[in-house]
Amino acid sequence: MSLLLSHRPSRRPALLVPAAALALVAGLTACSSSTGSAGSTTTASTVSTSPSATSAAVSGSASAAVTAGYPVTIDHIFGSTTIATQPQRVVTVGFNEQDFALALGVVPVGTREFIGNDFARRPWAQEALGGATIPTVGEQQLNLEQIAAADPDLILGPYAFLDQNIYDQLSAIAPTVGDLAPAGAVSWQQELAAVGTALDKSAQAQELAASVEQRFTDAKTAHPEFAGKTLALVLLLDSGYYVLEPTDPRMRFFTDLGFSAPSVTGQIAAENTADLNADVVAVLGAAQAEFTADPLVQNLPAVTENRVVYFGPFTGDFAGALGFSSPLSLPYALDVAVPRLAAAADGDPATVPDAV
Repeated sequence: MSLLLSHRPSRRPALLVPAAALALVAGLTACSSSTGSAGSTTTASTVSTSPSATSAAVSGSASAAVTAGYPVTIDHIFGSTTIATQPQRVVTVGFNEQDFALALGVVPVGTREFIGNDFARRPWAQEALGGATIPTVGEQQLNLEQIAAADPDLILGPYAFLDQNIYDQLSAIAPTVGDLAPAGAVSWQQELAAVGTALDKSAQAQELAASVEQRFTDAKTAHPEFAGKTLALVLLLDSGYYVLEPTDPRMRFFTDLGFSAPSVTGQIAAENTADLNADVVAVLGAAQAEFTADPLVQNLPAVTENRVVYFGPFTGDFAGALGFSSPLSLPYALDVAVPRLAAAADGDPATVPDAV
C-alpha cells in the first residue's frame, strides 16, 4: 500500500487551482494566517528506510567523495540541514522548487505536482527541461514510497508548507531542506539563494537574481505611472471574492512593479464589493462577464473606467507563472502583464486592457 503524506496547509499561495477545486480556500489565500503545521495530517506515521538512506539523512552518502565547496548548511524553520557532498539526485517536494532547480541547470529526479495547472507544459520551463519529463511524487499528498524510490541524495522543500512530522519522515530518506520561513513568507530571492547554496551554484543564483530584478527595474522605469497606485489582485472563488495580501508571492509581483496593496484584503463579503475597487484591479479566475455579473461590481469605478485587467483562468499560463513566482516564470509573467497594466493605469478610460 502506498504511503501518502496528506498535506493540507492552511495557506498554499504558490498554487492557483480551478474554482471547482477550491474546497480548500487555503490554496489561494495569503501567507500570513498560520504555520504549515495547522491542518496537516498523515496517513502513515512511519516509513521504512534502508540503513543507507537513514545514514544519508545525517551526513550524506558515506561513500561519496567530499566535493569542493561542501559541506554547506542551510537554516530553515525545522533547524538546519548539512549537505555533505554535491547532490546528484534531487527531489523537490514544494510547490515551486522544481523551477528553481531547473533555473540553475539541475533537472530533479522527482517533483511535486503543481495543482490546477498543466505544469509539465509550462512554456517558461521547456528550454530548461530539455525534453525531460520529471516523475511526480505527489500532488495534494506526498507519496513517501515514490520519494524513496527516486533514491534522492537531497530533498528540497524551502516553500513546501511541511509540518514537523512530514519533515522528519522526509529527512529519514535524505537530507531535507525545509521551509525557509513560517507560513511560506519567503521571497523568490531567498528561495533562489537557498537552492543555489544547496546545489553549489550560489554565484549563478546571484547572477540570475540580478537579471530578473533588472527586468522589474526596467518595467518600473518605463512605467512611472505604476508608482503609488493601488492594485487589488482579486480571486473569484466559489465562495466569493478574495483580495490577496501583500505577503502573497502573487501580489508581491505587482508591488515589485511599483503598485501599492489596497488597505482591505482577504475575503470580501457580497455586501462589501466596494472594497474590491482600487486604482487598478487585476482579476484571476474569471472573465469579464463572470466578474461583473454582480450589479454592484458593474458599478465599481475601476470597472466603468476600464481599469480592470482580466488575467485569465486559474488553469492558464499566466496564473501558473504567477503561482510559480520563480526566476524562470517571472520574466514570462512580466511580458504578459506589463502592457496590460500600462493600459489600465494610464488614466484614459478609452484605453481597454486586453484580456489574457
